[in-house]
Amino acid sequence: MPDRMPAEWEPHRRTWMSWPTRNATFQDAAELAAARTAWAAVANTIQRYEPVSMLVNLGDDTGDLLHPGIEPVWVPLDDAWLRDSGPTFVHTGDGELGAVDWTFNGWGAQSWAKWDLDAELAGAVAATVGVRAEASPLTQEGGGFHVDGKGTVLLTETVQLDPYRNPGWNAERVESEIHARLGTSRAIWLPRGLTADYGEFGTRGHVDIVAAFTPPGRVLVHTQTDPGHPDHAVSQEVTAILRDAGREVTELLAPAVTEVDGELVDWSYVNHYVANGVVVLCGFDDPRDDDAARVLAGAYPGRHVVTVDARDIFRFGGGIHCITQQQPLAPTGENP
Repeated sequence: MPDRMPAEWEPHRRTWMSWPTRNATFQDAAELAAARTAWAAVANTIQRYEPVSMLVNLGDDTGDLLHPGIEPVWVPLDDAWLRDSGPTFVHTGDGELGAVDWTFNGWGAQSWAKWDLDAELAGAVAATVGVRAEASPLTQEGGGFHVDGKGTVLLTETVQLDPYRNPGWNAERVESEIHARLGTSRAIWLPRGLTADYGEFGTRGHVDIVAAFTPPGRVLVHTQTDPGHPDHAVSQEVTAILRDAGREVTELLAPAVTEVDGELVDWSYVNHYVANGVVVLCGFDDPRDDDAARVLAGAYPGRHVVTVDARDIFRFGGGIHCITQQQPLAPTGENP
């Protein structure tokens, strides 16, 4: 049997995160403190439902921000977006837990990014877990794809086909590599991500703020209803592609706030994280927060929906899904 990446809503053994450390993303003491407070709020929420392991850069400390049950793991770090730099855990064909170590180059070798240490992170985490990390020549990040656990993967053309990530790769080659690693057999390509995601600290089109599978294979789509907003066209295009692919789409209305300090934001409720018994939802102190929580409760029956303020996380370039990475239960012989 081929390897398979379980859907995010399948049972987890734990969640992995990285503690913010000083870098271009968190440039001064105030920004670093704000990031650590925001990351801790997410970790402490997840810890109520499943174990959390926090990667901490050598020389840093977590103070008293983290719940005492959260396990620190000391490892050299460049940044704190573990969804992107960490391993993708899979169920291997021989019934074990395995990991994929994608090539990581700082979101397409962006000028502000450092990645010498984070490029080694997937292997380090896999070794800590006690599984082998299989290296992939494909440059991408964990936020750049989403699986339904039943053979389909969502991709965006501006990520996997980015010449700064994968020069010379075409869609066929990308699909072949991804299907071999994740056990998928069908790719649905979206042409682009949200507009603000192409700014200075953007990812250039990660799918996990645009669309996300929910059980049993429906798709939540970030839906901008204002025709004057540049993401209105993005929402319409993504929705049409998914429906043409035979998928049932649930519209998840974008936050009412679209700018902060005159700058367009990519705030998105799609960027939630699903753990054992809980959905951790990005909150923005926005009139649509409660509506998003109701939609997520309907999409994940039986799970609590907990809203955590994600404004500072998005201020630094991502959301709750971007800072978390699930370790699923092994295929056999392991209890949650």
